[in-house]
This record gives sequence, structure tokens and C-alpha cells, in this order.
Amino acid sequence: MIICGGDEAGRGAFVGPLVVAVVSVKKSLMHKLPELGVRDSKMLPKRRREELYGSIMDIAEDVRFSAISASEINEAMKSHVSINTIEAKHFAMLLDEMEGVSAFYIDSPDVVAEKFGVRINALSYSPTFIPGIKVRKKTESKPIKIIAEHKADSKYPVVSAASIIAKIHRDHEIDRLSRLLNINLGSGYPSDPKTIEAIKVNHRNAELGQYVRKYWKTAANIKQSRLQGFTGSAAE
Repeated sequence: MIICGGDEAGRGAFVGPLVVAVVSVKKSLMHKLPELGVRDSKMLPKRRREELYGSIMDIAEDVRFSAISASEINEAMKSHVSINTIEAKHFAMLLDEMEGVSAFYIDSPDVVAEKFGVRINALSYSPTFIPGIKVRKKTESKPIKIIAEHKADSKYPVVSAASIIAKIHRDHEIDRLSRLLNINLGSGYPSDPKTIEAIKVNHRNAELGQYVRKYWKTAANIKQSRLQGFTGSAAE
């Protein structure tokens, strides 16, 4: 039996991609994840996450990730497509690439946790079902059970592993963008003074603008008048 976990990094960021990742592990090897110290990436320092990366890759049956660019998010939100739908679409795509998965545990961003599982079920081509909800697809194959829960990244080690993979790839992408643009972007979050300073100083830089979420809620928290033309209107 193969168990899969999924999580994201960069959902609340102002600059850079939202990265989603999935990790599948044989059930017989699941106990090795907590033994290694795998847990929610937010509870681990960067150095420790990097150390765990190789161990997760060694244990896992499969590891996949997808970087959702700021431009894709901007286009979707401009068309009133929710970030939850964008995220679910990419998780469904990754799940469809996995083989032999019996159950998929996912950290849910929806207020009603199960709703995120329903989104993935609707967007996935794989036979899937959500326990207790009659949305099972007709198939002769054994369907994948989707369990969408709040704080799954702290409940299930396989989801914690996915959170580490997603966080590492997002950090690497932010570092790459900082080098490419020759701008210290910090973490890319609106709570990071380095990120806000980078935007303030470079608000007319069109190249940087490609990587900024112009229709993002967090843009509303940045009240500097010089940013208005750069960020556009924040989405509701």
C-alpha cells in the first residue's frame, strides 16, 4: 500500500510562486519519517529542512512538485478564479502522475476542510473518492481515498514531508529570482521588511513585476502610495 501526502509553500507570499508538492511512501516505511524528524516545515529551520530533503527522497516512492507562477495566479484571480481552485488543480495534476496510490492526505485551505478534497476529486482524472461524501467516480479501478484536513501537515508525517519539499523548492526559486534580478527579495512575504523594501525601491522594475501577485489580498496591506501603480487593485 502506498500513501501520498500533499502540501504547499508560498500561499500567502507577495512575490514569487506558490509551490505545491506531493510525496508518496510505502505504508511499511511510513514510520521512518517521524524517526528522521520529519515534521511541518514551518517548525524546522532552513538548514534542517535541507538536511531532511535527501532522506525523504531516499524513502519516498515518488516526489513531485509544481510551481504556480505569480502570472498564472494573477490571470486566474483577475478572472475571479479562487486561489483554492488554482491550488486544487495543480494537486490534481500531480496526483494523476502518481502510481499505485491508495490514499492521499492533503492539508486543506478551505474553511470546510472536506471541500478541498471535493475540488481535487472533481479536477483529477484518477479514480478518487472522499469518505462520507457521495462524489465517487464510476470506475472499475480501486479509487484513491482523499482525506483533506486542516493542519494535516502537523498530523501526518507524509504531509509534513510534502511541506518540506514544497518549502525547499520555493526557497530555491526565491533565491534564483534574487540572483536573476540582482535584488534581495527576502522571503517574498509581505511580513518581511526585506521584501517590502525591495518592492519600494524597485517598484518601476517591469521585470520584477512579472513575479509580483498584483491581484493578491496581501497587496491590500501594503499602503505605500508609490506601490499603487505597481500592484494594481487587490482582489477580494
